[in-house]
Amino acid sequence: MPLTIVEGQLADIDGVRRGQIAIADGVIAAVGANLGTPTHVFGDDCLIFAGMGDIHIHAREDITQHEMHKETFACACAAALNGGVLHVADMPNNPAAPIDDASYTVKESLLLSQKLPVVFTLYAGIGPGTKPLVRNVPYKAYMGPSVGHLFFSSLEQLDKTLADYVGQAVSFHCEDPVLLEAHKEAATHEARRPPECELSATRFALTMIEKYNLRGKLCHYSVGEGLQLIRAAKAKGISVTAEVTPHHVYYDTAQITPANRGWMQMNPPLRSPSDREAMLEALRDGTADYLATDHAPHTLAEKERGMSGQPHLDTYGPFVTWLLVEKGFTPERIAAICSANPGTFVNSYQSGKWGRLLPGYIGALTVLDLKVPKTIRREELKTKCGWSPFEGVTFPGSVAAVFVRGERQSQTAR
Repeated sequence: MPLTIVEGQLADIDGVRRGQIAIADGVIAAVGANLGTPTHVFGDDCLIFAGMGDIHIHAREDITQHEMHKETFACACAAALNGGVLHVADMPNNPAAPIDDASYTVKESLLLSQKLPVVFTLYAGIGPGTKPLVRNVPYKAYMGPSVGHLFFSSLEQLDKTLADYVGQAVSFHCEDPVLLEAHKEAATHEARRPPECELSATRFALTMIEKYNLRGKLCHYSVGEGLQLIRAAKAKGISVTAEVTPHHVYYDTAQITPANRGWMQMNPPLRSPSDREAMLEALRDGTADYLATDHAPHTLAEKERGMSGQPHLDTYGPFVTWLLVEKGFTPERIAAICSANPGTFVNSYQSGKWGRLLPGYIGALTVLDLKVPKTIRREELKTKCGWSPFEGVTFPGSVAAVFVRGERQSQTAR
């Protein structure tokens, strides 16, 4: 593989400086100045990040044929590249859920047979009575109902199951199943899944993380009041991190209308304007550790039938430019929540190292142009579901290029 030298404004958690990155055999060989004649040069309007990662997506592909109208690994890969995302972590709530070594291997084999340029990390599911896999994998626990049948009907049932997962990496969907049941007859989706459901589940998840020495992660966090619980747990030394989604920092309940209500439905639901602002600040101040999309590519017909979730892989990079240009995030903070922290999460499960612009790390780069706006158009999306909640939105910047192991990848025309 020929040497690739990329030159431009290098953005990492320790600062921004103009320099070069030399990539040999798919790995960063050197970072600095005057490394050689550059093969690719980007101007000062662009920022070059270590390949961005989305550690919470739903590709939906498995061995059940009735799911093949949903997102496949291949089209999730294409959507990720379109959005500047070079590695993803796929959730386990498939109809044929990967809950043991045999079922996990079946899903993994289906993925690996396709030889995709985007790297996938696969979560295994935790359900009533499941046991840890022999191999090292991340796990997901659904505290309340989701797509599929992999969830718990009570917190006590979850406690009993987690006793077998001491020391494991477990991500939690924080919604108290008992409180969800109590509110199921409420008039709106937001009222059926109120903040108290997330707060109760957060307290319980933090208790479980401490009790069983878990490496815990709270998924798609949305309630401002709960952030103080996360901060207190971190200060206590509990091993917990948190995700925040694009939709929970861009939209809130004030923007829900009768016309868009179906498209603005997800779990957990949109919250108040103050919650939205709190999530934005949590990403900024370090309370939240990841910008993770919860990419849920349900079809238009499924959304009309009331399915929860939104697709976000295609729009990841342009959305990040909104954080940089309009919300005042520093490049260093973006490098943390989009590159370094996601890299740290998946590096335990992959053969190479993700997330930094340093020698020895995988030669994956996401280049954002902060001066070339991007209007989201349906015809340019790669996700199989074919729609986006950001259609018609013009973000201040765009994805200028992506490199996978030193090779520049083609993308949707912009």
